[in-house]
Amino acid sequence: MPPAFPLPRRRHALAAAACLAWTALAGAQTAPAYPTKAITFVVPFAAGSATDQLARAVGQSVTTDTQQPVVVDNRAGASGMIAAQFVAKAPADGYTVLITTNTTHAANEHLYKKLSYDPVKDFAPVTGLGKGGQVLVVNAASPYKSVGDLLAAAKKAPGKLSFGSGSSSSRVAGEMLKQLGGVDILHVPYKSNPLAITDLLGGQIDLMITDTSTGVPQIKAGKLRALGYSTQKRGAQLPDVPTIDEAGVKGYDMGYWFAAYVPAGTPAPVVARLNQLLGQATRSAAAKSFYDMAGSEPWVTTPQELASFQAAETQKWGKVIKAAGIEPE
Repeated sequence: MPPAFPLPRRRHALAAAACLAWTALAGAQTAPAYPTKAITFVVPFAAGSATDQLARAVGQSVTTDTQQPVVVDNRAGASGMIAAQFVAKAPADGYTVLITTNTTHAANEHLYKKLSYDPVKDFAPVTGLGKGGQVLVVNAASPYKSVGDLLAAAKKAPGKLSFGSGSSSSRVAGEMLKQLGGVDILHVPYKSNPLAITDLLGGQIDLMITDTSTGVPQIKAGKLRALGYSTQKRGAQLPDVPTIDEAGVKGYDMGYWFAAYVPAGTPAPVVARLNQLLGQATRSAAAKSFYDMAGSEPWVTTPQELASFQAAETQKWGKVIKAAGIEPE
């Protein structure tokens, strides 16, 4: 049978294919490996915050592994929206990374009528970085020795007890306690959890659910009493404190999480490399020191797993916020 193409045409086609293959191989060999310059980690909260400390800890590891500097850029304000908007509009090249929490990527869309960014469409998920829980505390002089004591008192006198909160995580955790515990407790807002702790110590409020980095020092000093831990797993710093679920509020689970995102459209190989670098960084000595201090633990995901987790968390936060009647600002 005659060849499908005349021989001169076949030879030309084969030569062209070989040329294309060689060009692709040469391009792959000469393309610069990511990263080739400094990476900026944008943090939505102030220097010294837990998110800032984690960003600096994992940044050290990334620098060690890549020999490229990591610059931490704190852009605090507007419940994380300033930083999120900045990263959303940054070049999609992997050199601007948002190190953030559930505040910007699960809670804000339910707490504000208008966001300056889209937490899904404007970002490419990279990996989870850590998870932690909060602790339900009362004044050490309080008559309440357990979650059961507290709920019984709240049911006996609806609206008489009060809880403080200085963050979206603390607020929503308190609202979930009200909903699942079937009680009416007055909410008192604060600008930060430490300010709420001050009033709890002074007897101005009756309870709060706070982050462990704020609450544990006061618990260990004997000034506050821990009644329950907010996640389904007991906290490493408070192993003798039952979870709120164990204490009788079945289904209670409200923690916080840290994660990394880059602008939407960032090339998949860059996202994959960042995922690898950050995953390794969570196992570094600096990161371990942070997790131990903050009472949190490493949590590494694939980009797809983070996207699914974020969707579930957004739905959970929205359900609690809506049921609480919290009007978006």
